[in-house]
Amino acid sequence: MNTKEIGPRLAGGKLMYNRAVRVDEPRSWLFVSGHEARDDDGNITHQGDMAGQMRLALQRLGETVEEGGMSMADVVQIRIATTDLPSCKAEYGVLMDALAAAHCRPASLLAEVSALSDPDMLIEIEAVAVR
Repeated sequence: MNTKEIGPRLAGGKLMYNRAVRVDEPRSWLFVSGHEARDDDGNITHQGDMAGQMRLALQRLGETVEEGGMSMADVVQIRIATTDLPSCKAEYGVLMDALAAAHCRPASLLAEVSALSDPDMLIEIEAVAVR
């Protein structure tokens, strides 16, 4: 499988997102539901802490991707929903650093929504991975 990044957008020399990622001849697709900052008991953690929720949501997303037999480097698209866009944008470096460390260079969407499924959630991240 080959991928080609189209229209990368950088901030401070770091990838913010790709406008598109072309994937030629993938054998497997993994569609990953939205992940949030839940502890092992299912409770939302890092209440009011966007950076903390980002880190844990990405950790949980990575665990699910690995359980699906792939790695974060196989993720070609992420969608981020947040209830606090200014805070999310202010902490976006946390997300960029985590994705860079995982060699993940996806196309992405960042959108503000009026509510998520739990009032303590600030962010939810879903993904598509291919291999």
